[in-house]
Amino acid sequence: MNKRVLQLAAAIGLALAAGGAMAATNDADVTRATLDNGLRVVIVRDTLAPVITTEMNYLAGSDEVPEGFPGTAHAVEHMMFRGSPGLSKDQLAAIAANMGGAFNADTTQGVTQYYFVAPAQDLDVALHVQSLRMRGVDMDQKEWDKERGAIEQEVSRDLSSPDFKFYTQLLEQMFAGTPYAHTPLGTRPSFEKTTAAMLKHFHDTWYAPNNAILVIAGDVDPAATLAKVKQEFGGIARRTLPARPAFEFKPVTAKTVQLPTDSPYGSVYLGYRMPGLTSKDHATALVLGQALGSQRAALAGMRFDGTALFGGFFGESMPHAGVGMAVGIFPKGGNPQPILAKMQGILAEAASKGIDPALVDAAKRKAIASLEFKKNSVDGLANAWSHALAFQGAESPDAIKAAIEAVTPAAVNALAKQTFDPAHAITAILTPESSGKPVAGKGFGGAESFASSPDKPVQLPAWAEQAFARLEVPKSSLNPVTYTLPNGLTLIVQPETISDTVELFGRIKTNQDLQAAKGEEGVADVLGGLFPFGTEHMDRLQFQQALDEISARANAGSHFSLAVPSAHFAEGVKLLADNELHPALPAQAFGVVQQQTAGMLAGQLQSPDFLLQLGLGKALLPANDLQLRHATPQNVTTLTLDKVKQYYAQTFRPDMTTIVIVGKVDPAQAKQVIEQAFGDWKASGPKPDTDYAAVPANQPGKLHVPDASAVQDSVDMAQTIAVTYDDPARYAINLGDQVLGGGFYASRLTRDLREKHGLVYTVGVGLDADKHRGTYKVFFGCDPDKVAAASALVVQNLKQMQQQSVTDTELKQAKGILLRRIPLGESSFGAIGGQLLTLSLQGKPLDAMTVAGQHYLELTAPEVQRAFQKYVRPDGLVTAVKGPAPKS
Repeated sequence: MNKRVLQLAAAIGLALAAGGAMAATNDADVTRATLDNGLRVVIVRDTLAPVITTEMNYLAGSDEVPEGFPGTAHAVEHMMFRGSPGLSKDQLAAIAANMGGAFNADTTQGVTQYYFVAPAQDLDVALHVQSLRMRGVDMDQKEWDKERGAIEQEVSRDLSSPDFKFYTQLLEQMFAGTPYAHTPLGTRPSFEKTTAAMLKHFHDTWYAPNNAILVIAGDVDPAATLAKVKQEFGGIARRTLPARPAFEFKPVTAKTVQLPTDSPYGSVYLGYRMPGLTSKDHATALVLGQALGSQRAALAGMRFDGTALFGGFFGESMPHAGVGMAVGIFPKGGNPQPILAKMQGILAEAASKGIDPALVDAAKRKAIASLEFKKNSVDGLANAWSHALAFQGAESPDAIKAAIEAVTPAAVNALAKQTFDPAHAITAILTPESSGKPVAGKGFGGAESFASSPDKPVQLPAWAEQAFARLEVPKSSLNPVTYTLPNGLTLIVQPETISDTVELFGRIKTNQDLQAAKGEEGVADVLGGLFPFGTEHMDRLQFQQALDEISARANAGSHFSLAVPSAHFAEGVKLLADNELHPALPAQAFGVVQQQTAGMLAGQLQSPDFLLQLGLGKALLPANDLQLRHATPQNVTTLTLDKVKQYYAQTFRPDMTTIVIVGKVDPAQAKQVIEQAFGDWKASGPKPDTDYAAVPANQPGKLHVPDASAVQDSVDMAQTIAVTYDDPARYAINLGDQVLGGGFYASRLTRDLREKHGLVYTVGVGLDADKHRGTYKVFFGCDPDKVAAASALVVQNLKQMQQQSVTDTELKQAKGILLRRIPLGESSFGAIGGQLLTLSLQGKPLDAMTVAGQHYLELTAPEVQRAFQKYVRPDGLVTAVKGPAPKS
């Protein structure tokens, strides 16, 4: 169950959505109703793919919990997966697995959301499950005693993160005396005192139809869907709701937090309290945050002038208040004080002089257009409606758009002056430290004592059994058009009319390990860092301004992309091509990026994650295998700009490039635009080989990498496998992997390692196949004293796949999972673009997913068994552990 928490990754990875004119919602595509019992229903028709998303939003979260029990809402969310009257936990798990999509939940301060993403044919099943769970949930004390272990493990895992530790301190300081002073996660001491009766009381109090909003998006018949909703939910009685807690915020007292981190880089944060989601000033706060986070703004400028490795601004909003956070990243061993001083000066200037009106205007356009881009995903569209209605109390995403449009520069400046007072700032410095000896302690909480899961196949309810009775290969909704330009560039166009936008996904097949000269490892990293500095025709600010003016977002490099309103498609492609084919590569910027890359590497080479992957690679691959090459600070500091330019000229070739375009564009028009922008690009010499060579089978082994910040061990059990992405055996291995790890509770490994023996929280398995080599891996997290037992069970399960055929029930469920995932891979522009790009680069037909579906449908249990016998080596695994030392 994923939680919305403020993490560093959110700061660094935040990509502000492109802006532009947004079409108003078509009323014909939106059906609204309020049932007699108060349930609000919104149905949004989206024909992108035969896929649906259902989101049941209960307007209760950690705000409504009893005093002293901050994780009650989170605990109820967990228990909602342990069955309801008329639907056992095992049946629920099997149903979710058979649907093949996403089935999860999310607890926040004011809303707890339960969602399905599934093929459209399974809508009735999803609605019936949601209905049963609103009516009641099994809250047996013995079941809660079992689930408590899982939720306490989740708490321990998050509290192992220095970023999360800072977040908890931030909330305590910023929101003292209110429900926001704690996260929705909860605490181990409070869970120890929590009873099943308390959880049932919370469910029965707040999980009422008149306290819920159901959002359904996808390829549905709105009238028929509404009739089904009334049938499923109409008979559930409304309830009298208690009063909600009051929020009286006290002035924030400035505080500085110092924490160590095992990250390869350090972080500086400046946090301030800002308006919440339901505030009349929320749109102003949103625009202010995006203006400060602009690539044209001073915080981002810290990256470009060498002050920091990264600079930006991000936020997290709760219903009644929010947090705005400036962030700066420094290398391991670096001094954070200059970055802190620079950030303080930037925010002080924002408060005293205001924000550049041009940045405010660009931020407004981007914020508005982000709503349009959400239409490019079925679940993204559902999220947009849920967020507007349940989280912000608005009538629709269009109402959010109107609020953003009304924001003025004067309002932004007034909020900046009010907010950025150093007397009310929370400062944090997270300093990287090398891992030493593991942290002493028991580890990842108490063992989960789940009852043994049934040895017999789960008998589904008749309504579910009927829905999953027939297996067939879904009909693809894609009809891509492929072109090959005279210079060898491959262009694939998939027209879609669901929004007034176009998204472009491009990749050049390069491989630094095979193409960089000896001693020049890291050249590709430096080159990648230079693209944001603009083009030969525009400096970085001019280039970013040109993108802002057409509400576009572009990224150049060996992986490149563009998101742009369809009306500005040609202009966006022209800008992207200028950056891709004519990067500025300025000498001054080279020095900055070279220093930044070397600084990042200095920390990365000592980080537990890197050491684990390096150690695992050395154990799996032959000595001197090219995949073991890696950059060092020494390599990077000896590079010259000429060497970077030579690498660029050598590796960036049109005949190694594929571009996929998805969106509101005619294929012929797209071809003409791409030819004009990329047609003069030429390659010389023969095509390079960018694929690693085949490798022999590895020897078994074990390795341990200490991680001082961890109380849980992360375990990878891996081996090389002679299955490539063209090998027909991959179908049988993939199908067997679904038996082992697909469908969560319904999979063998989860039942055995989690439920029967209480050794792990989650476990996964997968085949990573390349052109000439492959890797097979099982991965999990567990207490140090359980690594040996869990690893032994993994080996036992793999051997069982070789010794006995899977059951008919398991085989059918595994097939259903893979077949139903086919339409899910077509349910967003990103999924479509990624799929077509990968297939093209691998030289496969673009209907390869349908071909794969036919293979899955025809596979037999003996064929799966033979594949595991031939290719999987249970006694040949390398077990790599990161965290405290495993105990025997």
